[in-house]
Amino acid sequence: MGVVRDIFIGLSENKILNDASKQIGLRFGAQKVVGGTGVNDTLKRLADINNQGMSVTFDNLGEFVSDRSEAEKEKNNIIKMIRESHKAGLDAHASVKLSQIGLGIDETFCYNNIKEIMEAAKEANMFVNLDMENYLSKEQSLTILDKLLEEYDNVGTVIQAYFYDAKKEVRKYKNIRTRLVKGAYKEPDTIAYQSKEDIDQSYFEIIKTHLVEGDGFTSIATHDHNIIEKTIRFIETQKISKDKFEFQMLYGFRKDYQQDLVARGYNMCVYVPYGTDWYAYFMRRLAERPQNLNLVVKSLTSSKKVKAGAAIAAAVAGLALVRKAFKN
Repeated sequence: MGVVRDIFIGLSENKILNDASKQIGLRFGAQKVVGGTGVNDTLKRLADINNQGMSVTFDNLGEFVSDRSEAEKEKNNIIKMIRESHKAGLDAHASVKLSQIGLGIDETFCYNNIKEIMEAAKEANMFVNLDMENYLSKEQSLTILDKLLEEYDNVGTVIQAYFYDAKKEVRKYKNIRTRLVKGAYKEPDTIAYQSKEDIDQSYFEIIKTHLVEGDGFTSIATHDHNIIEKTIRFIETQKISKDKFEFQMLYGFRKDYQQDLVARGYNMCVYVPYGTDWYAYFMRRLAERPQNLNLVVKSLTSSKKVKAGAAIAAAVAGLALVRKAFKN
């Protein structure tokens, strides 16, 4: 399983394939896991999810942002979605990757951009979640978060369970809204757990810690039904209010389970990515949980209309994997 994960992580970081994907648009199954390419079509997806009793968090997809003009463009795209979703009266909040708005260019430039986003969100009475990426950007991201928390109460972040210091960070941010995830990047064993068993154990520990020790809202973001059901048993035992937490899942995955949890009275939030820059996001989802590939393939092959696209996607993926295997 580790080899498969490493392959998908490697593919997610391939700029050539990422750029090529932008030219072909939402194909090969991407339309099943990406909410739309622009604001208007994405708003329809968000409204549909709201109508099913679930809230949403939207993510303007983007990778490899290396110049200021592109970062400014992505910042404006995010602000537009914040304003339009608020105008539409949607139950939605924003998820923002700092690398998309200039973190890798200049920290001050990035901070000024996220400040503009925060002001737009404040006007819309909307929460903003700062997504976490790889370890190299974590310290900078948390520095920016800490500065924002001095001024805003509508900002939170993500804590990744596979890092050894995850529990320490959960305690530091126990009083703010925090999304808890297992982690989706390849990190060395000097800073992160490597086995599924260790990551799962760490994940459950930080879930319990954030739920019990702090006052912050807890977003439990996983498709792992074993973890979810174990968490529910813990919540029931501890008599934790359902208003203190939500489950989060990705758009396009485990829809039946999402609806089941809603029917059982739990808060569900769906993470909806949008935009044409879908490739790296999609590869990381497969790396995070290779079983997701089965869900996508199943949904693709259920329609004759998309079988050809699925076949082409499988062929392209297969060639890419073979090529990488020979290079290694």
